[in-house]
Amino acid sequence: MISTEKKVWTDEELMALPKDGHRYELVNQELVDMGNSGMEHGYVACILVSLLTTFVQQHKLGAVCDSSTAFTLKNGNKRSPDVSFVARDRLKGLKRPPRGFFQGSPDLAVEILSPRNTVEEIHEKIVEYFENDTRLVWVIHPDEKYVLVYHGTEPDRFLRSQDLLDGEAIVPEFSMAVAELFEEWDF
Repeated sequence: MISTEKKVWTDEELMALPKDGHRYELVNQELVDMGNSGMEHGYVACILVSLLTTFVQQHKLGAVCDSSTAFTLKNGNKRSPDVSFVARDRLKGLKRPPRGFFQGSPDLAVEILSPRNTVEEIHEKIVEYFENDTRLVWVIHPDEKYVLVYHGTEPDRFLRSQDLLDGEAIVPEFSMAVAELFEEWDF
């Protein structure tokens, strides 16, 4: 007899998975290997994390996290955006970040497309983020050098290199040139 029952994962079990270079999300009680995304993906993420973290810390706006941070959503899924921001009002009373997963979604979720991402997969994440009170999503496409801005499940803005990416009311006064994400090296 084959069991169709899905495993219920605890935060401790998920965090105890081998550190073998794999990143996992928990989607519908199934462990999904997010794989490695390549250097370009990581480099774009680092640029954004660096600029956003510096700004957020200077203005004491909240916390910026990388892709190793999982957020526990209402449906039990544990999603890990490539970059995320949680506003300070949602962190009140905490002296340090929680050791486990954050309960709820980030205020800003950033997904950086990699060659193995599918449109369906990204759309599913965006829908889940907004169902869980995310207020802003940026989808960055390094190959095509654009950013899609979402306030719901459909993109509101299409930004090219000559445009500015801003944090709107979610990360007030944060702004950067989209071109900074895609600058060519001149070594």
